[in-house]
Amino acid sequence: MKLAWLTDIHLNFLQSPQRRQFLEKVKEAADAVALSGDIGESVDVAQYLSEMADVIENPIYFVLGNHDFYRDSIAGTRRRIAKLAEETEHLHYLTSLGVVALTKKTAIVGHDGWADGRLGDYDGTQVILSDHSLIQEIASSYRYFHLDKYRLKATMTALADEAAHQFEQVLEEAAAKYEEIIAVTHVPPFREAAWHEGKTSSDDYLPHFACKVVGDVMRKVMLSHPQVRLLVLCGHTHSGGHIQAATNIDVLTGEARYGHPVVQRVLQVV
Repeated sequence: MKLAWLTDIHLNFLQSPQRRQFLEKVKEAADAVALSGDIGESVDVAQYLSEMADVIENPIYFVLGNHDFYRDSIAGTRRRIAKLAEETEHLHYLTSLGVVALTKKTAIVGHDGWADGRLGDYDGTQVILSDHSLIQEIASSYRYFHLDKYRLKATMTALADEAAHQFEQVLEEAAAKYEEIIAVTHVPPFREAAWHEGKTSSDDYLPHFACKVVGDVMRKVMLSHPQVRLLVLCGHTHSGGHIQAATNIDVLTGEARYGHPVVQRVLQVV
């Protein structure tokens, strides 16, 4: 089968005719879609996912990115999107699922993920993101117009640890049954995969651009299953690249520009 990989498509930057034109190209490109987050914002992400299902008419395996929670809560958005996926043919929200078979040899798994502040210089960084004011769980770290970085890090690590826990479970299950695994997540799970302008993100941005704990889990599980190969699809940083995180782990990070969504790659799944 042919699997089209999309990431950071930010469909809220397109008008309806442009969105349809893009989605029709995606439909022509492959038999199924893997989407690693940042589809729109919480107010419109359900609409865009429904549009994708209607136009593409093939399975769409997706996770959500940080932008998809803007102007609402993570918990509330996840509940709404999980319900939508349960009720909509072709939509498969990997964060609320386990191991999904693509073929007899290949499975797909995923989780939204979150940057965990464990890489780079979290204590020294002065980076402020829109996340910090537009997502309810994160915005609670603001008090009297001051960002409580320690409260924020506690929230970030809790979200990242949740993702790592799921990945450990589903990767172990998938590795026992399949030769190939595709893992979809929004935030790069390794320092080297958090690309920016052709190189690894700086220590100022790495705390917000990578998730160390998910990468640690991926290395741990795949080390115990050397005969299985893992391909990780992620985005978030808007810069693209490829790394080999271990002998049997490859990581693709997608590039993106607002208003110009693309098919990152069409993968041949055996």
